[in-house]
Amino acid sequence: MSEGKVRVIIKRPDEEFGHVTNISPSLKNLQRTVGGYIETVTLAQFHDGKTIHIICNEEGKMMGLDLNRGVYDDNKQLIDIIAGTAFICDCSGENFGSLTEEQIKKYLFFVSVFWFSFECI
Repeated sequence: MSEGKVRVIIKRPDEEFGHVTNISPSLKNLQRTVGGYIETVTLAQFHDGKTIHIICNEEGKMMGLDLNRGVYDDNKQLIDIIAGTAFICDCSGENFGSLTEEQIKKYLFFVSVFWFSFECI
């Protein structure tokens, strides 16, 4: 991995499937990646304190960005739609971190299906 970069799964609205890439975790670069202000949405929280988040454009829908994926609750009710480019990363520490190989295998599947579901994680 490149120095100072984190390994994430990124999904653009025009892609059928997400892909793994390395990005700089600086705020400026994260904003460039999603096309505006960032918003974090918890995808998974573990007993050991580790958390995995979806990072997306906070104003994506208001800006008219292309829709990406729906977000559903435990009852399979649509609770939100992510507009624009989004990515999944580890947020266990103070800064955004790299996903492990195990996490990549697990979450790449969820990025590739039509919706994110918090109950499946």
